[in-house]
Amino acid sequence: MNATVGDRLLVHGNTVGERDRGGVIMEVQGPEGGPPYMVRFDDGHTGLVFPGPDAVVVPK
Repeated sequence: MNATVGDRLLVHGNTVGERDRGGVIMEVQGPEGGPPYMVRFDDGHTGLVFPGPDAVVVPK
């Protein structure tokens, strides 16, 4: 998984009834665009994310 600053990270809910989460990648800390990513989620929360198989990077 590779990303650049400004791309969106979408994390799909992994249980029934859990909502998908999305946010803007503010910082890429891994080599060559790899994780972890500092993400500002749509709800205003900011966190360091190590995306799993339920996550997708959407280019800007």
